[in-house]
Amino acid sequence: MSALGAVEAAAAGSGPVAAEGSLFRPLSAEDGEQQPAEIQSLCMNCYSNGVTRLLLTRIPFFKEIIVSSFACDSCSWSNTEIQSAGRIQEQGVCYTLAVTSRQDMDREVVKTDCATARIPELDFEIPAFTQKGVLTTVEGIIDRAVAGLEQDQPLRRAQDEEVAGKIDEFIVRLKQLKEARVPFTLIIDDPSGNSFVENPHAPRRDEALVVTWYRRSPQQAAVLGLEGEEPDEKPVDSAEDLRNEVLQFHTNCPECNAPASTNMKLVQIPHFKEVIIMATSCDSCGHRTNEVKSGGAIEPQGTRITLQITDPSDMTRDVLKSETCSVEIPELEFELGMGALGGKFTTLEGLLKDIRELVERNPFTLGDSSAPGRAGKLQEFVGKLQEVIEGKVRAHLVMDDPAGNSYLQNVYAPEEDPELRVQRYERSFEQDEELGLNDIKTEGYEPPGGVGGFGGAQ
Repeated sequence: MSALGAVEAAAAGSGPVAAEGSLFRPLSAEDGEQQPAEIQSLCMNCYSNGVTRLLLTRIPFFKEIIVSSFACDSCSWSNTEIQSAGRIQEQGVCYTLAVTSRQDMDREVVKTDCATARIPELDFEIPAFTQKGVLTTVEGIIDRAVAGLEQDQPLRRAQDEEVAGKIDEFIVRLKQLKEARVPFTLIIDDPSGNSFVENPHAPRRDEALVVTWYRRSPQQAAVLGLEGEEPDEKPVDSAEDLRNEVLQFHTNCPECNAPASTNMKLVQIPHFKEVIIMATSCDSCGHRTNEVKSGGAIEPQGTRITLQITDPSDMTRDVLKSETCSVEIPELEFELGMGALGGKFTTLEGLLKDIRELVERNPFTLGDSSAPGRAGKLQEFVGKLQEVIEGKVRAHLVMDDPAGNSYLQNVYAPEEDPELRVQRYERSFEQDEELGLNDIKTEGYEPPGGVGGFGGAQ
């Protein structure tokens, strides 16, 4: 029966305890009101009705547990076990007890089914999940081990007398431990953290008992059913946190000046570099805008990217256009200067559609202010651009970025793309001037005379 079912059954059948508002009483032989709850249940041996007794108790200086005992009058089959009434602890626990006297054999021990018991002096171990949880003593753990080894001895003697003889010798050594004539060590290792070894000197320190809490390994967490737990993962640095988090800060809408919010995310573009994507949304007027900024420095060389558009599938290529990038389509005699459209991270189709909208929204081509014939030429250009978007016309797209922070996806990466050509070039003096690089001094900027020398300040 589960711990939850035991609590519900005890709450229904234990009137005095429930009336006091506490289901779990401290474990004490002098408490006359601490009576187990009795529940009829099915015997799994003869399938008749038996009786399960449940005792909800609290071990001093430990936690709440549920002690269950089943007995069947029909076949005389019985079974006892304990369950923790709490959850799996945050850490595992290991109890190391140095048994040196007969009094140490009487210490109470809570051993859950997932705990491992070891006696290093005998090279003896009781693996996890080979016994049910039990509330016993140190002597009781040894008795259960002896009973388990003696259970199949008659069959072993018939099959392999030599092995049976060695086990008989080991059983004698285990029984000698109960006399406590020779000191030994008992280790209870429980990754769930719900086992317990009594400290008779509590709350004072017990010199014979060492309690060690530890973090579970991924294998131990998986055995306990905690696959999502990764206790041994390395701490994530602040840069990694920034990559996995969307930052938000308050600003004003550029259209209506109402309070708005801007989301910012650091994104790693494969085979390129990190970029910062910023998106602003206004709830008052519905205005939305997005912008992309380079997450790194200006490259030592400029970049010229040339793509030959030969197939409609080219429209799905990712494009990063920085603020310093100009766009050219030679077949349409079209050039978009640096700074137009701002920074964008989109697809090739999205970039061409933004160019089309930019041309269509030109106020000097609309209404009475437009020159004769200009509107027709723009409509003709928009039609040709639409044919390029639909893949009906082949064309070249040239992206020239003197800062080297633009990118066009190579669909064959890491192999070379036959339709894509990337050129690196040295910037001209005029390009460095536009980027503000000519006035930057990285060497020899220290004032004469050392630190603190300001001209005219004496």
